[in-house]
Amino acid sequence: MSSQPDPRPPRSRPLAAPESDWDAIRTWTDDKYMRFDVQPIGRNIIPASSMFSVQISTITMTRFCYGVEVDLRNFDADAGNVLVLTTLQGSTRHAAGTRDETELTVGGTFVADCSRVDYRLGAAPDHLQLNLTIPHRLLSDLALQWWGHVPGERLWSHRCPIGGQNSPWLALLEYAARTASTAPQAVATGRVGRNLEEMIAAHLLDEWSRSAGVDLSEPSSVAAPGYVRAAVQYMDEHVKDLPTVAETALAAGVSVRALNGAFNKYVGMSPRAYLIERRLHGVHRALSAGALSVSAAAHEWGYVNMGVFAAAYRRRFGENPSETLARRRNG
Repeated sequence: MSSQPDPRPPRSRPLAAPESDWDAIRTWTDDKYMRFDVQPIGRNIIPASSMFSVQISTITMTRFCYGVEVDLRNFDADAGNVLVLTTLQGSTRHAAGTRDETELTVGGTFVADCSRVDYRLGAAPDHLQLNLTIPHRLLSDLALQWWGHVPGERLWSHRCPIGGQNSPWLALLEYAARTASTAPQAVATGRVGRNLEEMIAAHLLDEWSRSAGVDLSEPSSVAAPGYVRAAVQYMDEHVKDLPTVAETALAAGVSVRALNGAFNKYVGMSPRAYLIERRLHGVHRALSAGALSVSAAAHEWGYVNMGVFAAAYRRRFGENPSETLARRRNG
């Protein structure tokens, strides 16, 4: 298996040397995706697995095949990932629960939020996949930024096929794959990658929400109880004062435990993580406007330790705070 992408179309390029060790495959997929069970179909089966992977900011794009018929299940819900699986060759079967199953051929994509639903994948021996592993947090955060709210469980628990031959979604995947293959470093850590990540996430949310019958422009699509919305409002209004989770829970009228559980369920992150997001985005907006120095912007949003702040900023936006400021001033 290899972590280097290959830009050539799947039928015109050789696969990597076959991998015949199921334990090695498990170690690799645990690292790139999440923990799950792999079961070959048949007796005395030897895999001939080939995988290429590249990062698009926080999205992991992987082209892989097991080389044999397989059944995948028990995906780790705690990993917090959404799987977006596109069939490039052969056929795949996608299921959530015990009854519903969808079979996809070339060009079809299936979406399942493994942090919300049980999911199972079956693949034919000649299958070839292009898979995206997307943090649930990325999608919920984008929805919060663009539409002012996080969609409820009606969306996240909906599993469905999207795209298809000649669809805009498939065209976007082809563009993303070629870009990631020819400029992997820029796509992994640079602005190109962040822009591409946002394009993929936004298009996915649009396709997914239409299939689920969820109107993202309507705040009523939020399934969160009132105390969650009250907590979000309290944190937004007091974000620069760095409210604790206990203070937020008191303002919302619930226990800390209840608030933590509800945030993870409805917002896709903990209250503490939500506060960090709002603070980092506040600094990012200030630097993008070019109105403040890096230290002034950080201090305005409650950061005292500049080393801790700079590291968190780089993880979130893929660049140093000074680069954001310089781009605004030079532009």
